[in-house]
Amino acid sequence: MSESSSNSHSGIIGGRDPLEYDPDTPITLFLFQAVFIIALCQIIHIPLGYMRQPRVIAEVIAGILLGPTALGRIPNFTSTCFPDESVPMLTLVGNIGIIFFLFLVGLEVDVKFLKKNIYIALTVGLTNMAVPFGFGCLIAYGLFNEYSQDHSEGLKFTTFMVFIAVAMCITAFPVLARILTELRLLKERVGTIVLASGITNDVVGWMLLALSVTLANAGSGIDTLYILLVTIGWALFVIFPVRWVLVKFILRRDLKSGVLSRAGMLMIILMMFVSSFFTDIIGVHSIFGAFMVGLIVPREHGFVVDLTHKIEDIVQIIFIPIYFAIAGFNVDFDELNRGIDWGYVVAIIVVSMSTKIIGGFIGAKACGYYWRESLTVGVLMSCKGIVEIVVLNVGLNAGIISRKLFSMFVLMTLVCTFLTTPLTLLSYPVSYREKVQKYLKGDIDWEGHELERTTSRASDSTMLHKDFKFNKIIYNVEDSEEILALLNFTELLYSSGNELPMLNVIFLKELTERTADLIDASHIPEDTRNASVLQILKKLFEYNSVPYVGDLVYYVLQYKTITYLETSDNADDFLIYAIHSDQVDSKLISELKERIIVPHFGLLLRSNSEKITSLSIVLHRGVDIFDTKNVLIVYLAKLLVNSGQIRKVTVVGDDEIDEDQLCSLSQSLRASAGVTDNDKLEFVIETAEEPCGFVIGPLNLDTLADDGAMFKENNLDALLINH
Repeated sequence: MSESSSNSHSGIIGGRDPLEYDPDTPITLFLFQAVFIIALCQIIHIPLGYMRQPRVIAEVIAGILLGPTALGRIPNFTSTCFPDESVPMLTLVGNIGIIFFLFLVGLEVDVKFLKKNIYIALTVGLTNMAVPFGFGCLIAYGLFNEYSQDHSEGLKFTTFMVFIAVAMCITAFPVLARILTELRLLKERVGTIVLASGITNDVVGWMLLALSVTLANAGSGIDTLYILLVTIGWALFVIFPVRWVLVKFILRRDLKSGVLSRAGMLMIILMMFVSSFFTDIIGVHSIFGAFMVGLIVPREHGFVVDLTHKIEDIVQIIFIPIYFAIAGFNVDFDELNRGIDWGYVVAIIVVSMSTKIIGGFIGAKACGYYWRESLTVGVLMSCKGIVEIVVLNVGLNAGIISRKLFSMFVLMTLVCTFLTTPLTLLSYPVSYREKVQKYLKGDIDWEGHELERTTSRASDSTMLHKDFKFNKIIYNVEDSEEILALLNFTELLYSSGNELPMLNVIFLKELTERTADLIDASHIPEDTRNASVLQILKKLFEYNSVPYVGDLVYYVLQYKTITYLETSDNADDFLIYAIHSDQVDSKLISELKERIIVPHFGLLLRSNSEKITSLSIVLHRGVDIFDTKNVLIVYLAKLLVNSGQIRKVTVVGDDEIDEDQLCSLSQSLRASAGVTDNDKLEFVIETAEEPCGFVIGPLNLDTLADDGAMFKENNLDALLINH
């Protein structure tokens, strides 16, 4: 046994250099490289995350820093940390990762959503591609002639032109979906049109890329034709016969049980590898086969979300950063050493962004959207991201573009992706979004003036009998521990004598960086019913004959309250925001002051989960009991008393409450409870500052912090009404 082989097995104690590449144990250097790459990506993402930039920007920058542009300038850095002998293993791991990534991209494409919005998908999607594609062909002419000496031998202009045009017109759908979610645009008109057109852009873009790769790999025109025909035939084979077999036989039991088994997942992964292998050997690229299989996975019972959960972490954490590191080795800004080079860089950036914006604007306007909405659609569709890097890598490996052009387009990708979020906020600010929402609901005219609504004002004598015809009652939960508090409250509210509308329970879930969350949050409503908490509530409310519907709503942490407040889409909704008393802080108060726009809003402060048997009614100070400020409080109190579980009612007000009005209130509450004696329902008049039992009263945002502390200290639940 040689000395070097002996050292490789004895480790650093035997004198081995851990950074020296050894073909017998290549895993040692690979592990160091993986840790280095992943850690660098995470460090760069920390400041960019505060700037609301997607993680892909940090990964691209990390790859560039590892290349000859930055760290590669350090003497012996590349030869020590990333020697040439180790690059094939990194490349293999990165390519496996990108196959999985394109499979995930295929999973994100919801064909049903595309069919539902087919008109706007085709109008905006194709227009948004046609404009940059045309200008891309023009700029390709200049690039081809200027950098002719850098092209691979035998490269045809048509192949180069198609690839450059594709690189200019493609949109990064995965990054786009995350930006829409984080900006809370997903369920709005802009979000719908961008998602639909983004899917179209995604599918057509990959088809055009396959065409350009085919043109590059084919030796003659007849070869190109055969490759295209075989590719189309394989796509049809996967989409129809293979999907039919997958649904009818392989996943039959899984579809019945609603659970994706290990055997089912195994077959899907094997199909992905087989399809990738076939598309690679016919001369296209392995990523297209993976994308096809992602499209055919059935979406019933949350299969797509479940499958994505199982594989995405290792792809996003390990494979993708390594893929970008390999891409970064090919980026060298030192090669851009002439003025004409940077002139073309600026031209590529300007043409790419402006044509995408113009194309999206034209398509959205053709669909009847307002001009700022149309402009925002164009801005969002200009997003590039990881998909663009994949496209550029495919072109580089196929010999369509040189390293110099690769560096130019990577820089364009960074700039376009970085500018997407701030330009969206600039073109479509929150104030304008709220104006459009109110205008579409008929609350205001286009100038912002409130429209008069026909309302009936009740007299004092009938105020106690006023009923509110709510459209629906909205209530939020975040975990299974909050189910008991919800049941206690709804048991009182939805008693046998109360005729109330649908209870809409919103399950709030924080949006993470997982692709599965993005899929779940975007456009798969049937999957949201599979949230375990919502399923439990559905069974419980069906048993108790409570009209119920559950919805899963994702929120970005800093916009949790705002996201929930936006779930109400009707002026007659009664929106209840249930939180723990210790969650009351200055941020919550500030958001409530700015964002409460629903006429009927209740802040439910929870401190205990005990059964509710006593009620305290807190009235507005300095006004009559029958004042309109108190009417909703009194109405809700009657609903709670009507359950028959309330044994004690305490009215908390000032010392000057009119006794006749108080007597009328007492009689009304007794009538609601169905009692006439004091044994069943004790009615106590108190002027004390500290209520008891379940408290229902007015919401005063100026004193909310003190009120929340008081309720927590006395272990009281309180429903504070804004009306």
